[in-house]
Amino acid sequence: MDHLELVEKVVVVSGCLYLSWMIIRHISSFLNVEKEPITVLVTGATGQIGYALVPMIARGAMLGPDQPVILHMLDIQPAAEALKGVKMELVDAAFPLLRGIVATTDVVEACKGVNIAIMVGGFPRNKGMERKDVMSKNVSIYKAQASALEKHAAPNCKVLVVANPANTNALILKEFAPSIPEKNITCLTRLDHNRALGQISERIHVHVGDVKNVIIWGNHSSTQYPDVNHATVNTGTAHKPVRELVGDDNWLKTEFITTVQQRGAAIIQARKLSSALSAASSACDHIR
Repeated sequence: MDHLELVEKVVVVSGCLYLSWMIIRHISSFLNVEKEPITVLVTGATGQIGYALVPMIARGAMLGPDQPVILHMLDIQPAAEALKGVKMELVDAAFPLLRGIVATTDVVEACKGVNIAIMVGGFPRNKGMERKDVMSKNVSIYKAQASALEKHAAPNCKVLVVANPANTNALILKEFAPSIPEKNITCLTRLDHNRALGQISERIHVHVGDVKNVIIWGNHSSTQYPDVNHATVNTGTAHKPVRELVGDDNWLKTEFITTVQQRGAAIIQARKLSSALSAASSACDHIR
């Protein structure tokens, strides 16, 4: 190979390398484009669940570590000062994903352009109260919020109802927000599902993330039915049935079911307040 041929080959190889680098750089520029922010509404934002939930959303626990969010927080007028305080804390936390905050007592302002609505606000369930006891008080609340979502939310808005009685509140919302597709309106049973996972995990001493296919049938209430008939555990070498690993059908038919069914009441008894942290985490799991 003479000197000229060598130079030509070096030029060709260098050109190919440069072109490859430019292509990779070009592709990377597209991959690194920041996503458009998603607007998330949290009603009852100053309450126990709302206060636990908004930082989870702001740090990406709900929509992912690369998804910017705009938080809309709604609460009643008597909570207006507390709402300002929550907004100040969100600003002070300096969440990189948080692109904007709207803190308001105006339901119309809160619902404008919302992509995801987490309906946490409602009349609280206190010690000794069943979910049915708060039902009538929540009808007027959900009628007003549903009407605002109907008129002002994004066209394909997703709605998660957390406030009890969740199933009934979701039905009310569906009736008064008919343009939101029915499939987009859901209520939170994930908390019951997670409670069941936790009980199984503790019983057989496995990581909760290895327990799969537990089912919760029925309403989010004391009549729900936790079902492990299809549940499995990843043991590292195989997926084994939960029933086989537990080895105690009596526990599965009695204590396990009643513990999951009555977990909310047990937490109220212990904390003197309803479930908050676990409910907020479950809402993130549900949306994710």
